Amino acid sequence: MWKSLIKKFDSTDSLVSMALGLAVVLVIGMTLVNYVKSKSQQSTGSTKVEEAAKPGDAVLPTKHVVKEGETLWSIAEAYYKSGYNWVDIQKENKLISADVIEGGQSLTIPKVTPIVVQGQVSSASTSVEPKDKSYTVAQGDDLWDIAVKQYGNGYRWVDIAKANNLENPDLIHTGNVLNLP
Repeated sequence: MWKSLIKKFDSTDSLVSMALGLAVVLVIGMTLVNYVKSKSQQSTGSTKVEEAAKPGDAVLPTKHVVKEGETLWSIAEAYYKSGYNWVDIQKENKLISADVIEGGQSLTIPKVTPIVVQGQVSSASTSVEPKDKSYTVAQGDDLWDIAVKQYGNGYRWVDIAKANNLENPDLIHTGNVLNLP
């Protein structure tokens, strides 16, 4: 038996072929082992990420996957209990525009001190009733300016946007007639 094996591997071509075959088997084996290890780490790791990414009990900094309809303000409220920290999220992620975030996008939520507004501030206590129940948009107007003109409080722009079902509050046109709540 040994003599027949020695005769088969007598040539250098046979030895090279055997070495290459062994190398292929080892590479495939290591690839499979690494694949299985990475899958098991991902399955245990993803639970940790999901647990850490729950707003309120997250350890910051963390990652957050944007859901449809979320804004930087709502994300900041969820993590910091203050929407005013949206600027910190924008800076951390180097976002050019705070209005351009998409569902499925991954954002880093930095560890910062929540911005707390002192005292009780409400849109009702800091603004007056609008002069009219509707407003015709003039050239150069934006919702903030309209809210300041009509209510004396720029933060009422949100109420105007909601009352008019505006999908994009940055997009209003000259001549549009807006209802004022």
